[in-house]
Amino acid sequence: MTGVLVTGGTGKTGAALVEQLRGAGVPVRIASRRPSAGDPDAIRFAWEDPSTHEAALRGMDRVFLVPPVESVDPLPLAGPFLRQARRSGVRRVVLLGSAIVLPYAPSALELAAQVRAEPGWVVLRASGFMQNFLRPHPLGERIHRLGEIRTAAGDGKVGWIDVRDVAASAAALLEDPEVRAAGDDFLLTGPEGLSYGDTAEAITAHTGRRIRVRRIEPDEQAAAYRAAGLPAEFAAALATVEDRIRRGREDRVSTTVLDLTGRPPRTFARFVSEHAGEWPGK
Repeated sequence: MTGVLVTGGTGKTGAALVEQLRGAGVPVRIASRRPSAGDPDAIRFAWEDPSTHEAALRGMDRVFLVPPVESVDPLPLAGPFLRQARRSGVRRVVLLGSAIVLPYAPSALELAAQVRAEPGWVVLRASGFMQNFLRPHPLGERIHRLGEIRTAAGDGKVGWIDVRDVAASAAALLEDPEVRAAGDDFLLTGPEGLSYGDTAEAITAHTGRRIRVRRIEPDEQAAAYRAAGLPAEFAAALATVEDRIRRGREDRVSTTVLDLTGRPPRTFARFVSEHAGEWPGK
């Protein structure tokens, strides 16, 4: 048997990828901490339990790799899995990385370097997800409850991308492991850079509900992330990222989605129009 192992298969990007691969007739195995009992393609997978890694990889020749979430140090857990994947003869790994590099996280860079070093294995560096503006993400929760975006990013811009476009890009690289990747590192963004002010205006225009932007300092944002339940180190890293956005360091746009899939990425306006009911008007 050959097919694609999708780690994080019930997450936002993983679920979208599974749907696209199944639609293309590609066999998939959905790896997650709590697999669905009713899905024959689902299997239990836990980063901290290496005994689940071999079973997940068995018979698979391609892997979509979502590293441990909410961690600034993914390599100790993901590294052994990569070594197991090599031993298992996996021909292609597509690592879901980030265009926005977390500070204090050198092992995330080393993880990406290890993937790129293997022939046929590639890294997707995805920009900020549009789905963060939806619940249950803390940003989406605040917009839904309070009609407010609280940010330390000022007027800095991000090339926000829909996770469905990330999944489509990954599918283009995973459907056929013989397809040559034009490179080993792909920057994925939406079609334009937008500030939080721009996104608030778009939601306001499509819902009729005024969304405010409240500008705060990075230390206030870190405290807010901690209060939302994020680990302290991860919360501090995210707040530092927002300060980098404010300085213009994440304002990048690429054509990679179009290059890989043959169609342009979704605009934020389209995303908002499709999810307008998530932000009820008042």
